[in-house]
Amino acid sequence: MNRPVESVLTALSAAPGNIPEPRMRPDPMIRFDGIAKTYETKEGSVRSLNPVSLDVAPGEFVSIVGPSGCGKSTLLKIAAGLLPASEGQLLVNGKPVNGPPDDIGMVFQSAVLLAWRDILSNIMLQIEVRKLDRATYLSRAKALIEMAGLTDFAHKLPWQLSGGMQQRAAICRALVHDPKILLMDEPFGALDAMTREKMNLELQRIWLSTGKTVLLITHSIPEAVFLSDRVVVMSERPGSIAAIYDVKLPRPRGLDVMGDPEFARLTRQIRSHFYAQGNLDE
Repeated sequence: MNRPVESVLTALSAAPGNIPEPRMRPDPMIRFDGIAKTYETKEGSVRSLNPVSLDVAPGEFVSIVGPSGCGKSTLLKIAAGLLPASEGQLLVNGKPVNGPPDDIGMVFQSAVLLAWRDILSNIMLQIEVRKLDRATYLSRAKALIEMAGLTDFAHKLPWQLSGGMQQRAAICRALVHDPKILLMDEPFGALDAMTREKMNLELQRIWLSTGKTVLLITHSIPEAVFLSDRVVVMSERPGSIAAIYDVKLPRPRGLDVMGDPEFARLTRQIRSHFYAQGNLDE
């Protein structure tokens, strides 16, 4: 039987090694439908992001990697409702986004904890800002602190915690109002290599425990492969999707998975996009 023309074109347009297989997917938790961004400056229009279309399923962990300035963080800010798109439509849980949705928690490159508030109070700040009932969410905050291994530090000030512990507290703060989606913008970029690996394990554990939908921006290809169900590779500015890779390594993943031939194959294939763009030297 001849394949329909549409399916042939779809297969031909897919990245090498990533020809899509027919399968039923749940309705997306996040849908980027032709999302693009152009900034207006005194010198004229600057295109930051070419049209991007991407669905992220409920409970899925998706990482986005790409060269500096390609629009990764711009895409995340649009998803968070912090930045309007110039073109296209963003749907979160099936609804158009016109401002920060209640269903989203955000973790930034630095923990951004208030120096004069202890860890529990920093986490509860999310509840205060959203004008939610403190009594209802206090027990949840304490449960998150316990899950993150910070019980003994709940009443410590941020300066009394290591960088990795501060980022764990920031993740708790992003989750305390029980959002369906966690957006993360280079959350471990400032950490040393050993702490970063530990935080990858912690994040995986928290994700497996909560079942949240996660969209992570990272410059680390191994980190993206280790954590993700799919890795989205973006091109140079103005950014667009160059390829999407499925990561089918079993979970939960220990650090020893980095020695798996499939892990090496995926990191090598993703890195090849950056060689091709001239962002890495052979």
